[in-house]
Amino acid sequence: MTDSPEKPKAKPKKTAAKAAPTPVAQPLRRRVLRWAGRIAGGIAGLYLLLILLFSFLPPPINFYQLGESFRLGGIEKDWVPMEDIAPVMARAAVAAEDANYCLHWGFDMAAIREAVAEGSNRGASTISQQTVKNVFLWHGRSWARKAAEAALTPVVETLWSKRRILEVYLNVAEFDEGVFGVQAAAQHHFGVDARDLTPTQAARLAAVLPDPKNRSASNPSNFVRQRTRAILSGAETIAADGRAACFQE
Repeated sequence: MTDSPEKPKAKPKKTAAKAAPTPVAQPLRRRVLRWAGRIAGGIAGLYLLLILLFSFLPPPINFYQLGESFRLGGIEKDWVPMEDIAPVMARAAVAAEDANYCLHWGFDMAAIREAVAEGSNRGASTISQQTVKNVFLWHGRSWARKAAEAALTPVVETLWSKRRILEVYLNVAEFDEGVFGVQAAAQHHFGVDARDLTPTQAARLAAVLPDPKNRSASNPSNFVRQRTRAILSGAETIAADGRAACFQE
């Protein structure tokens, strides 16, 4: 009896290759965060570029001036370099608004602690902070504006000299309704150029800050007169004790 030939074993059926799973769509949250990061980076880059440009170029106009120009039908402003501003005007502004200007890095921590203890923010805003607000931001008391101001102030302090910060401040501050900068203010109130301001005139202009719509340098109230005397004394003090050294040649 012969063995029957072995039947060839059936080859296993090839199974169809499993299709690779399609990639899962990127979560919406991740995409939103990525785009938010790009937008934030772009805004930060734009501000850095403007800060660098305005370290040597006059800022053309700001948000507040633009709004006032539309509201009033025009504004007065005339940029002048620090060399064309009476030195007493720079000292008067510092004495009025930020006597420790040369001693801090953008934030007067002692003034901030005092303001917090008193439950107000009066006197806590430095000239550096006001310059950042006036040039790069908008007016108001929103947390967004305060946060942006806190972020930009150290950058400006790093890239600009103290003299440059004060020069820009004096050229963008409002000294009467629609009157911006010390040159326009000197002409508007006293009919003189900023370089020819007397100590009393300079102190009067500084006395209207930070409320130029309700105070007048050319028609001073009793409050402005009293504040003018205090500023004259303060300007002499910071000149004598060295607190004007960072912005005066």
